[in-house]
Amino acid sequence: MICPFWQMPLNSTCFRCSQRSVFEGMEGLCMLLKRLAYPCRYSDMIPRFGRPVPEISMMTNVVLDWIYNEHGHHLTDFNQPFLSRASLRTYADAIHQKGAALNNCWGFVDGTVRPIFRPLQNQRIVYNGHKRVHALKFQSIVTPNGLIANLYGPVEGRKHDSGMLADSGVYNELATNSFDPAGHPLCLYGDPAYPLRVHLQAPFKNAVLTPQMEDFNNSMSAVRSSVEWLFSDVINDFKFLDF
Repeated sequence: MICPFWQMPLNSTCFRCSQRSVFEGMEGLCMLLKRLAYPCRYSDMIPRFGRPVPEISMMTNVVLDWIYNEHGHHLTDFNQPFLSRASLRTYADAIHQKGAALNNCWGFVDGTVRPIFRPLQNQRIVYNGHKRVHALKFQSIVTPNGLIANLYGPVEGRKHDSGMLADSGVYNELATNSFDPAGHPLCLYGDPAYPLRVHLQAPFKNAVLTPQMEDFNNSMSAVRSSVEWLFSDVINDFKFLDF
């Protein structure tokens, strides 16, 4: 999460479920974290929290909805303090210092495939031919400080990365906000599936690459791996998402 949990006023917040069960925010947060940290049944949580399964289910969903409604904008809105022009310039300098050929790249964009159970209907819509699984897809932008700056999804598993880019409207946001304090354009870097634009760069994908092209691709590939590490970090912290 972009907003640390300890900044949420859950200690003083009381929630009410649809069937009028009332509980404190900290209790609900602990239930949600227990649920997400490791795959478990609601019945396995009864000895720890002392509530019946229906209440535990409703309480975790109420807190999850509250977190999304109150803090989801940190993952969808580019108008954030950590995405100011000065911050973007700092990110670009950090990436360049790590060996990237580009000196104006402030982050990396990529799509991730999250497998799901095969649905009974409309299987082709969610089938991802590349991974050969039924799945949902997400598009994320990652900055070198380890944050997910933007998250779009879920979308159907068959959607191409370039299609997600168009649907998300991210490039329009980049055209407005992706500049350093001096007004110079900054860019994101993605895989070969993404188009080449002023604010979006990708590897060379010619049939025959010159040594300079290969050096460029290698230097950017080395720093771009951080976006995949972040996906792994999320799954490691919240095992339930991969269950």
